[in-house]
Amino acid sequence: MADTAMPESAESDGPGGPVERLPVPGAPVTGLPGARTAGPTAEGDDPLDRAVWRLRSRGCWEDAAALLEPHAEHAPTALRRAALLVERCMFTCAGWAEAEDALRHAEARATTDDERGDAACERGHLAYAATVLGVRDRADEARAALGRAAALLHPAAVGRALLDFRRGLMAEHLVDSPQSARAAYRRAHAAATAHDDPLLLSFTWRHLAGLALRDGELAEARHGFAESLRIREELGYLIGTAPALAALADAAPEEEAPRLRAEAARLFRLMGGVPTWLAGHLTTAA
Repeated sequence: MADTAMPESAESDGPGGPVERLPVPGAPVTGLPGARTAGPTAEGDDPLDRAVWRLRSRGCWEDAAALLEPHAEHAPTALRRAALLVERCMFTCAGWAEAEDALRHAEARATTDDERGDAACERGHLAYAATVLGVRDRADEARAALGRAAALLHPAAVGRALLDFRRGLMAEHLVDSPQSARAAYRRAHAAATAHDDPLLLSFTWRHLAGLALRDGELAEARHGFAESLRIREELGYLIGTAPALAALADAAPEEEAPRLRAEAARLFRLMGGVPTWLAGHLTTAA
């Protein structure tokens, strides 16, 4: 989210057996709610879109989804609503049943291959979130759903960028294949640039920087984390700013890191302790 990699994980037993909680520098691997809302620059002048973005960017996912509910018989809107509730799960580790219901509703209304592919991508991300957050081991479901999305989405579909990003998350955090993850993140980064999707770019910068940090490439890591933070601040993506600050602190010079962590902690408190997975990192780093 959510978003990259950091201290050693704890284990939690879900219905599917032991699930390793993700190591995360600054945050786990937060994914985006679909290629549905790329931030205010992609929302245009529609008042509903602007209202949804304002709520989403402040972590008010339920309220944002409620605004879309009257229009949820329309397949793209139904999927956008489901994606908001999936993102809520990743940031709060709560609301799983509501996300499942909204996703089933969206899947039932998808009629084209691209709509089905986008819904499968969202299904895969929900299963990934449940696995990586230690709620339940749904890794096989995540792999199958993302594979289905890859088969359904047209090669030039806008949703391909998000799919590549999420396949990178799977490769990095569930398969432990940083090379495959880097290739997927780079494809997503190039596509997000081509489609002018700044919010997705903030995530690809962040995860590429996380891999650089893992390899000891501090300058590259600092640049990527700084770019991610800059984009999120420019977009007003408040809910994602504390994780970006915490991640940058992990790569920052020793004299600068405490200030960045203190600001991350301030924003984390301001957002009511969300993202929930950031608490452990801020405590560990304090």
